[in-house]
This record gives sequence, C-alpha cells and structure tokens, in this order.
Amino acid sequence: MIHLKGIARLLGFLLLLLAGFLLIPLGIALFEGPRTWQAFLFTMIIMAVSGLVLLFLSTGERFIKLQVRHAFLFVTLSWISAAGFGALPFTLSGSIPSYTDAFFETMSGFTTTGASILTEIEGLPRSILFWRSLTHWLGGMGIVVLTVALLPLLGVAGAQLFKAESPGPTLEKVTPTIAQTAKVLWKIYVGFTAAETVLLMLGGMDLFDALTHTFGTLATGGFSPRNQSVGAYRSAYVDVVITVFMLMAGFNFGLYHRVWSGKGRDILRNTEARAYAGIFAVSTLAVALAVRPLYGSLLNALRYAGFQVASILTTTGFATADFDAWPAFAKGVLFFLMFVGGCSGSTGGGIKVIRLVTLAKQAVVELKYLLFPYGVFRPRVNGEPVRKDFLMSISGFFFLYIAILLAVTLVVTSGGYDLTTSLSSALVTLGNIGPGFAKIGPTQNYAFFPVYIKWVLSAAMLLGRLELYTVLVVFHPRFWR
Repeated sequence: MIHLKGIARLLGFLLLLLAGFLLIPLGIALFEGPRTWQAFLFTMIIMAVSGLVLLFLSTGERFIKLQVRHAFLFVTLSWISAAGFGALPFTLSGSIPSYTDAFFETMSGFTTTGASILTEIEGLPRSILFWRSLTHWLGGMGIVVLTVALLPLLGVAGAQLFKAESPGPTLEKVTPTIAQTAKVLWKIYVGFTAAETVLLMLGGMDLFDALTHTFGTLATGGFSPRNQSVGAYRSAYVDVVITVFMLMAGFNFGLYHRVWSGKGRDILRNTEARAYAGIFAVSTLAVALAVRPLYGSLLNALRYAGFQVASILTTTGFATADFDAWPAFAKGVLFFLMFVGGCSGSTGGGIKVIRLVTLAKQAVVELKYLLFPYGVFRPRVNGEPVRKDFLMSISGFFFLYIAILLAVTLVVTSGGYDLTTSLSSALVTLGNIGPGFAKIGPTQNYAFFPVYIKWVLSAAMLLGRLELYTVLVVFHPRFWR
C-alpha cells in the first residue's frame, strides 16, 4: 500500500524549503527596483500555503518508514512539484508569459539540462536570472538530497530517497548514515561554490555573474546570464577556471571525501576516474587538432577544445564558441561525448562513464569466450569482479536509454524537423546537456518548438536526471497494488 500521508508530509516539507530559497531572489528584486518582487512574494505564499496544507493533511505522521516504492513516488513528485511551482515567478513577472515555456525553463534548470527557450537573456531582471541559475544549483546536488540532510528533523529514514535520486548506478555511503553522507556532500558542494565564485571574481566578474556562472558550473547545468554564455567574457582565465570546475563537478563527489580523509590514492585506483580523465584528454587533443586552423596556434585551440569537451562530457552545456560550425570530425567527437556523461556520484547527466566502461569490459569478456568457450572470465572494475546483477542492471538501463532516445526523436520528427535537430534534441534533453546541433545549436534555443514537443522534452529531462527507473516504475501497474 502506498503511504500517501507520509509522502504528503515530505512534499510539504520540501515546498516550505523551496519557498525559503525564494527569499534570495526576492531580496534581489526589492533591491533592484523592477516590480518582480511581487512575483516572488506571491510564489512564496502559494508554495508555503501548499506546503502547510500538505503538512496539516499528514498530521500525526511522526515517523515514516520509507519503502522503495515510497521513495520513487516522492522523488518523482518532488521534481515535478519543484518545476511546477518554480515556474511561477517567470510567468507572474511576465518574463516568460507562457506557462509551458516557463515550466520547460524551470525543469531544465532543476534537472541541470540548460536547454532554454529564451531569445534575449540579458534584458531580463537580475532577480529572474538569479532564480533561473539557483534552480541549477539546487538541482545539481539534488533537492531531495538536501531534504535527506534535514530529514532527522522529521524523524524520517532517508536511505531510499538518497538511492532513488543519486546519479549513477551505485550508492556509496561516505559516512555511517545516509543523512550524514548527504550533509558531507552538500558541504563539499558549498565549498566548491565559494572557491569558484572567488576565483571568477578575481578574473573580473562581479559577484552576480560569478555566482550565477558558478551555479551553472558546479551543477553541470549551463545557464548563463549572458546571451553569448561564457564566450561573452573573452577571457582565457575565466575559460580555464570554469573548465577545471566543470571537470571537478563531473567527478564522483564521494572520492573527494576520501581525499579529505587521507585516502587520495583511491582516485588513482578508481577505474571510472582513470577512464574519465582519459576520455577528456584524448577528446580534447583530437578536437584541438581538428579546430587548430580556426584558432591559429595549438595552445589557443586547446583552450577552446578543452572547454567545450569538458562542457559536453560533464553535460554542463556552457559554450565559448559556436561548435556547430566546427569541422565534422570535431562535431563527431562532441556527439560521441553526449552519450558519455560524467562519473557516477557527480552532478553530471548522461549514461555515465562507469556504465560504458563496464559494458566495454563485458564486450571484451564475450570475445574471450569465443576464443576459449570453457574459460571463466569476469569483467573487473576497481580491481574487483563485477557482480552479475550489477551488470544486468547496466544492460537494462542502456537498452531503456536508447529506446527512450529513439522514441523522443520520433516525437520531435513528427513536428517536421530534420533528423539532426530531432536526434540532438532528444539526446541533449535526456542526457541533461542543453545545446545540441542544427536548430538547437549553442547559438540557438528551443523557443520554436510547439507546445507538445516542449512537454515531451521536459519529460525527457526528468527521466534523464532521475536515471529512468525512478520515474518509469511509478507508471508500472504493479506499483500501485
């Protein structure tokens, strides 16, 4: 039986938490002057009242023993609710009059996709742009993971919630309890946020630009308050700083805690970390050699190639150049990287490096069986043999990912769009990347799509961010029995 009262209590708490975060853009709006403060105030009231009503309806629920199905339903509803309520400031302020467009933009923000329907960004009020980027930052580490860190206040066991939302095929506790793990991860996240903000300010950005770009970097989101994204600054220093932090955000945050605990050698032994670094290095060199004629020197080509490879690999989506105008080989490398994504336990999207590495190792094992039918071979990750159930779950995920990718592609083609636009739209929304090729290239946006395609792409963002199963299982008939 679904514990609806318990889920209502958690949703109520989450809405009150998000309403509290709206105080920041509300303060900016009051200081700024334009009457956007009313939009934020009304949204806060609506969210707070909704949260209090849910808490009232769940009166008497002091301890919630969450089952797996409860976690799946709550996590799915929490992200939909966050996007649904979070879209209100855009529509109420008139910045994005269409609720469909506002929902698309907000879902893109919370899922750290970075796909935008905005054609003119710099003309919007700073309070709106700050909220737009703040949705990235909250969604990056996870609004539910933040909730888990505070769940002891509600007397809730949060292991299932953490597992249902955490990106990647594995759940790694860095401390004895899940709530402590969530707190540690958020402390690391906040620490990186402060560090990058300071470094970007040293490069000439003001506090607002530094914060909003930091939110987009560490969340691997890609929203920028500039029409030309990071390329607007034309600064090698800014490019390097953001490149480094994009790569850090695409790394497994659990390994950072090990480094802090004096176990730094674990990174060198980690299969996924080595593969992640290798993919970045090889791809950067390949793209740099391909675009060198466009940028003169190899060093300059490495700057632009490294930034764009890091941006696509980590599913951030920032841009310093129109990579859709690059040579075919360079675009081919970036297209390949759109399937990869960051590491498990990172803020990045995509299939994840560990899944692809494991599948590649299994393919090698199958080749060995052809040569030695009676041999015993098992793929190994981090020096340990891969469990069969782990391998089967990765195979199932990969099949579902490709199947959904093709289905979304077909939906987009139904609007009469070319295959490149349709496939890249599906790929970058499901992979939470943002910019793609053709009509949704780095200098384009998603405003031209009809309403039904925007809702389908919004659903693809949610599926990608919650790793497919968390959302799909809610629609299985047996889930409700």
